[in-house]
Amino acid sequence: MWFFARDPVRDFPFELSPEPPEGSPPGPWVLHRGRKKATGSVVSIFVYDVKPGAEEQTQVAKAAFKRLKTLRHPNILSYIDGLETEKCLHVVTEAVTPLGTYLKTRAEAGGPKEQELSWGLHQIVKALSFLVNDCSLIHNNVCMAAVFVDRAGEWKLGGLDYMFSAQGNGGGPPRKGIPELEQYDPPELSDSSGRALREKWSADMWRLGCLIWEVFNGPLPRAAALRNPGKIPKSLVTQYCELVGANPKVRPNPARFLQNCRAPGGFMNNRFVETNLFLEEIQIKEPAEKQKFFQELSKSLDSFPEDFCRHKVLPQLLTAFEFGNAGAVVLTPLFKVGKFLSAEEYQQKIIPVVVKMFSSTDRAMRIRLLQQMEQFIQYLDEPTVNTQIFPHVVHGFLDTNPAIREQTVKSMLLLAPKLNEANLNVELMKHFARLQAKDDQGPIRCNTTVCLGKIGSYLSASTRHRVLTSAFSRATKDPFAPSRVAGVLGFAATHNLYSMNDCAHKILPVLCGLTVDPEKSVRDQAFRAIRSFLSKLESVSEDPTQLAEVEKDVHAASSPGTGGAAASWAGWAVTGVSSLTSKLIRAHPIATPAETNVPQRPVPEGHPAPAPTPVPATPLASSHWETQEEEKDTATAEDSTTADRWDDEDWGSLEQETESVLVQQDDWSARDQGSQDEQVRQNSDHKPAESDWSSWEAEGSWDQGWQEPSSPEPPPEGTRLASEYNWGGAEHSDKGDPFAALSVRPSAQVPRPDLDSWGEDNWEGLEPESRQTKAELARKKREERRREMEAKRAEKKAAKGPMKLGARKLD
Repeated sequence: MWFFARDPVRDFPFELSPEPPEGSPPGPWVLHRGRKKATGSVVSIFVYDVKPGAEEQTQVAKAAFKRLKTLRHPNILSYIDGLETEKCLHVVTEAVTPLGTYLKTRAEAGGPKEQELSWGLHQIVKALSFLVNDCSLIHNNVCMAAVFVDRAGEWKLGGLDYMFSAQGNGGGPPRKGIPELEQYDPPELSDSSGRALREKWSADMWRLGCLIWEVFNGPLPRAAALRNPGKIPKSLVTQYCELVGANPKVRPNPARFLQNCRAPGGFMNNRFVETNLFLEEIQIKEPAEKQKFFQELSKSLDSFPEDFCRHKVLPQLLTAFEFGNAGAVVLTPLFKVGKFLSAEEYQQKIIPVVVKMFSSTDRAMRIRLLQQMEQFIQYLDEPTVNTQIFPHVVHGFLDTNPAIREQTVKSMLLLAPKLNEANLNVELMKHFARLQAKDDQGPIRCNTTVCLGKIGSYLSASTRHRVLTSAFSRATKDPFAPSRVAGVLGFAATHNLYSMNDCAHKILPVLCGLTVDPEKSVRDQAFRAIRSFLSKLESVSEDPTQLAEVEKDVHAASSPGTGGAAASWAGWAVTGVSSLTSKLIRAHPIATPAETNVPQRPVPEGHPAPAPTPVPATPLASSHWETQEEEKDTATAEDSTTADRWDDEDWGSLEQETESVLVQQDDWSARDQGSQDEQVRQNSDHKPAESDWSSWEAEGSWDQGWQEPSSPEPPPEGTRLASEYNWGGAEHSDKGDPFAALSVRPSAQVPRPDLDSWGEDNWEGLEPESRQTKAELARKKREERRREMEAKRAEKKAAKGPMKLGARKLD
């Protein structure tokens, strides 16, 4: 029976990489790259081959093996596993690179920053302080070859081959026998007369000075070169000179050296070192300190090394969110660090955290996720968006905070391409319909219309036909002027999605009605859109064979690329609408002329009476109105010249005004809240329960088709065409703007459905006025009744006469 001896190297759970050794520093060890067989994780393997006649070196290698196995410190090379046989020694550590190789690589990429070197030297000095002050051990081999760098840029102290006890246990220092290492020995070792005056750390601190010189100036040619600091920073020169002084008693203890370098103006007194020190103690910090640290971290990440951010900051951020309840403050630095990750790493480390964050009820976290969605949306796949993210995001449409509702609307631009049929064409449209009809914030209604125009190309053909025309038509009747502009621009941005029949019978009648809008910005955009649609109809009329080409996108499936085709039209929506919206909010948080001065329009026959438009108790003065109108026209003119890129512009964010908007609502919404609630209750009594699609004012829902307006009667004599007026051109007109008179209308006046007036398309109706009349009659009756009661009481008192002093009143 035969027995075969097992090969320990073959059974070792780690294997050497076939690549050549990373380095052969002075000493008995050779550094190899390796990996763990079970997991494939990368490690470093130090290999020593036992050679005949080298017993002394073998004993040194075995001593280093033992020291590294027993010493544990964050700044000392981390031992993982080891193998000792008669032929070789294998020591497995964390994956590291020799410091010389690391500095050479960084020099080719522009060189390491001074703050990186300051933290690296801080770590080496801290390791020496641990060995000398806590373990009473002398390293005896501090040099460039004994320092290694891990993947996070952390410096680790190795080379423990010649370590010995400072207390004299186990004999004196071992003999090196390697000239390359002996040049780092201090001068007092060759002079026996000064041995009694030196401290136990004196020799290692001399070698630390040699290391500092090599880090900034390259390999040390000879000991005499230490006299010239060379490229050593001025803030470190004083401490460096103490290290390489001829008197060993003057050389500072490692702990005192750190204290001196951390003093104000010292070499190690910088933001990078402070950040690392905080991260090392983050587990014992107070929650308030952690919050402040993470808030300030984002400002510093741009100046930190990429490897440090990926391998040291990122794990701490993930841990702080998972177990430390750090909350929303970790989001900004987390996404900033995520830029350094590959797509695979992003999926593994950050996406699971992001998905978990969306389920949070913390408003601050939700709004920051929505604001920064652009940074991680490309890493989200469609199943994750539809099943784990969108169901949580839609809750923002119902939030009472306007800033969250606004950010939720904006986020749909990024989520729409990844939504499935049900979420995009049903669920999202339901929320958009409710926001555009019922939201009390004009900017949110405006941005909802803008967003619908931008995602219109992603909708299915049936949804486009059912939603777009009705939604944009209703936006043109919004009391908020920028919303009306957004409706016009929505038509323009999606012009390729309408048939010629819809353009002629549904869209142009709506746009023509806006040519007499009180706001000049609305009129200007309406005329521009009308010219575009008319030129399209005219081209088809001249050449009917173009009809198929013009309507190719009408019945086509959702096509993400069609939105960009209308860039020149869509480009005004954010630039001309939302920036103006933001200015109006900041300048007039209580009420805006566009909201309070929309003219009344009669209701077409057959249409139910819509909800009333609130009218202010006292109309604005005409001079005040004209001043505000001129300011808005100027702002619109400036914005329209900016660019045709509505993707790149600001939406008129409400975050900064959230508190003021919540406290000071728009006048039209605050004063009419009760009448709106009453109208909703009346509608609910007469109509069955329906979805939010039934919330539209006169026309009921986006599903309902467009009804052509009745043909108007011919205008009276002397009426000029709209094209004959001066619309803001260079020509001077003695007459003022004919529509300025339409801006102010007495609140008590009941509009008449006069077909000769420009308000043929009144969408408000007369029912509110009838309710006001009834309320006025009831108030008068109560006033008369009160006067009658007062008169009776006066008569009764006069009949009895005045009472005498001391008399008792008898009933």
